[in-house]
Amino acid sequence: MPLLGGIRPPIALLCLLVLGLAGLTAKVLGPAGEPAVPKAVLNSQEYFAQDGAIALRASIDERVTDLNRMADALNAGEPADPERVLSDLSRTYQKWTGTTVLDLESGKILAARGETIPLAWLDKDVLTGENALTPRMVRLETGDVRLMTMAVLDRKDGPQQLLIASNSLAVPPLNLGIDRSMAVVARNGEILATAGFAQAEALTSDTAREELDHLRKQMTRLADRAAKESEQDPISAREPGSRGYPGVSGTLLGDTYNGRIATGGYASLASADPEERKSVGAGLGLTVVALLPVVQEKAVGQERELYGLVAAGVLVVFGLLAAALLWMAVQRPLLTLFLESRRLARGDLTRPVAAPRWGEAARVGAALEKLRAQLSGGGAEPRAKDGKGRRGRLGLRVPLALTAVLLLLWCVPVGLLLNRTDASVSVPSTMVNDQRDRTDLVADRVRRALNEAQADLASISRLIDADDPDATTDVLDGALRKHSRYGSLYVVGEGGDVLARAGAEPNAAWSGDEKNDSLIRVAGEGGKKPVVQAGAAVPDKKGMTLVGEVRVEFLNSLLNRPGLGEVRVVDARARTIAASDGFLAFEELPRESLTSLVRAGAVQAGAGPVENGLLIREGRSVTVAAAAPFSGGGVAADIGWTVVSWQNAKHFEITPYEREDRSVLAGMLGLALIVVCLGWIHLVVVRPLRALASSAEKLADGDLKTVLYPRYHDEVGAVVRSLELVRQQLQARRQNQARRSAEPRLGAGGR
Repeated sequence: MPLLGGIRPPIALLCLLVLGLAGLTAKVLGPAGEPAVPKAVLNSQEYFAQDGAIALRASIDERVTDLNRMADALNAGEPADPERVLSDLSRTYQKWTGTTVLDLESGKILAARGETIPLAWLDKDVLTGENALTPRMVRLETGDVRLMTMAVLDRKDGPQQLLIASNSLAVPPLNLGIDRSMAVVARNGEILATAGFAQAEALTSDTAREELDHLRKQMTRLADRAAKESEQDPISAREPGSRGYPGVSGTLLGDTYNGRIATGGYASLASADPEERKSVGAGLGLTVVALLPVVQEKAVGQERELYGLVAAGVLVVFGLLAAALLWMAVQRPLLTLFLESRRLARGDLTRPVAAPRWGEAARVGAALEKLRAQLSGGGAEPRAKDGKGRRGRLGLRVPLALTAVLLLLWCVPVGLLLNRTDASVSVPSTMVNDQRDRTDLVADRVRRALNEAQADLASISRLIDADDPDATTDVLDGALRKHSRYGSLYVVGEGGDVLARAGAEPNAAWSGDEKNDSLIRVAGEGGKKPVVQAGAAVPDKKGMTLVGEVRVEFLNSLLNRPGLGEVRVVDARARTIAASDGFLAFEELPRESLTSLVRAGAVQAGAGPVENGLLIREGRSVTVAAAAPFSGGGVAADIGWTVVSWQNAKHFEITPYEREDRSVLAGMLGLALIVVCLGWIHLVVVRPLRALASSAEKLADGDLKTVLYPRYHDEVGAVVRSLELVRQQLQARRQNQARRSAEPRLGAGGR
């Protein structure tokens, strides 16, 4: 009899799974494999590098776009003197280290501002062909690398001129915090710019200077490794369907010095996003590397390893007890039925059936004994039973339930009680500092976006002809197509009337009230969305203003950063203006502690408001929160907005939460083990055996017409086949008896 199914495979699988889970429990609940630096800290450095890469790419693209926009505005206007061109350029956009206007025909420099731009790199390939006017990285005589951006000034009735602007490839102006440093790395691993390293002259001790030298060497090594890792194509390097940063990024681990280990993250400017692949910054082959020395984690004590071994040992004991219970209550009775039924089917009727004592197996054994009596001819004619006397209707469900309870005695305590955390969990100070610094970075990003929006409007306002509404509308339509940040653009007069418009209808009026002279405003209270407006006065037209309504969705997209939790932009009254998740317009923050954090950050201290981080312990949860008020330059610096972020510390991959997750995982795997193995036994053995017990009792009660078909090639199926042979024997015996009893009556009628 093939035993591919039946009771033996699930019991064997139960034993194997218990042993496997015990080994996994001993490994994951002990200290084995725990890193010297929490994975959360490493991930935070990767997120910081991603933020830096995004900021650098956006800065490069904005500079290229601004230069092209200025060139288009100059080409559309009246011819201007080159000196005036550079003056207007520096007054509108203060972001270039040097600018030059060059006559394309003669090669003569017509005007220059800022640092001297070398021209030896200008050749035919730069000015013609498919890659004409593509920004280039050029090394100066000082050794510094500059990004050269070009645009052609082609006015009517005038010679063609080349406008060149140089940018430094410096690290974006991020708040690096204490001890963190950042570098911009080229394809070959060369460090083009760094930020965050203290000056050796400012250090007062030899130990500090030696540590600084060590960190610089670590940055050089990590930069070389990051450049090699970033050579991957950003599309093939990402797993299908994965989200997050669209480029190549990762974490790096350096050497240890003076008790601190160098941790790093890197992120390339290249992107797998089809839109971002068109970016100028994405095609330069640059990588941003962030470096932070952190204190090395202490090794976990031996008692933690003992916890894992004890839990694994208890599981093995419970598993052996469960397997023994199944063997005694299910497997042995079933094998007994198989042997006894096969003996009866072969005609061995000499001894009584050794019937099990309870459950479905006892019912089948009792039926087999009755069938043995009928086959041997010593029993009376069977009578239909009324069901009385049949006991043990629960049958094999009882040992299955006991087995499940036995295993649950291990799964429930391990999953719900072992390694549970509370508000006393120690969160690395690095996570709080990084939350604060990254929140400040997001605040700076939003502030710069608003400044750029207002600067764009100032540039567009020069093209507006107040006396020609149709031409003004065309200018606004073209600007709206180029800038996705705006929902609508419109020109308002001194009385607030809309003179020209492009895009959606204005959602709020722009007041010319002298009391509100801010160029960034918020309106729309009581509506579904806040209305964020930016304005720029139209030159030479008193009271006329170009207004752009910044889409809230655009601001929301700036806030959505991995590893930062929920992020919101709030006004001076701590009311929500934008959020990374869904929100209601002008709603309050969900916690009073967050509101207090925002108000504390907005208090003037020294040079102005400062960012702040906080660890909030409430109940059993720990929350890391940070608030960063707008600071710096531009028209958006004084509007009183603050970026606030918070996230549950459970999302951090630190040792206490990882142990808790491992315990929950072990408990869930134990539950899965119970469902798989006991469910298999119930479906393949218990249910068929209950059906077999009913069929055997009917057969023993005289039902010889129902043919018994085995469904499985296992012990139950073998018993069914034997019962079918017994049924056939009884049916043949009854037919023979009927034929013998009919023969004398036929003979008497013949005489």
